Amino acid sequence: MTKMKSVLFTTLLAGFASAALAAEPLFVVKSVELNQPVEVVWEKVSNFGDLGAWHPAVAKTEIVSGQASKAGAKRVLTLQDGGKINETLTAYNPKGKTYAYKITDGVLPVSEYASTLSVHSNGAGKSVVVWESHFLPKAPADEKTASDTIKGVYDGGLNQLKKIFP
Repeated sequence: MTKMKSVLFTTLLAGFASAALAAEPLFVVKSVELNQPVEVVWEKVSNFGDLGAWHPAVAKTEIVSGQASKAGAKRVLTLQDGGKINETLTAYNPKGKTYAYKITDGVLPVSEYASTLSVHSNGAGKSVVVWESHFLPKAPADEKTASDTIKGVYDGGLNQLKKIFP
């Protein structure tokens, strides 16, 4: 029985040690208030097949599998500098004016990236776009580089929405 307790203790200790070594996900949440009704803003941001319609860093969006408004759709973003990002739509809810996606591969210094974009009413004729995600830094990037990159991506898109909807 003592040997079994020792094995159990060692197993538990190893489990705690590996949990302690596992990286904690990073979170970024950004939002922008717009002077447009939620329906108008949703119409602009809801097309998973055309991120370039409102994000200045995206030169081209191509749906390579599935339908742009159905979970499971896959898109390839080509950035202005030629970099590519592969993403999969994981949820799409037009009634709730939200969709979720994950990056499966790409030039950004992140891994395990999952994101949600949503549009909410903020009073008569106003709306708020919320873009949020969690991810891990992808080596050799550190946490600050990964977070700053995602914040920059979000700021670029949300600031462009502010220009589109002054």
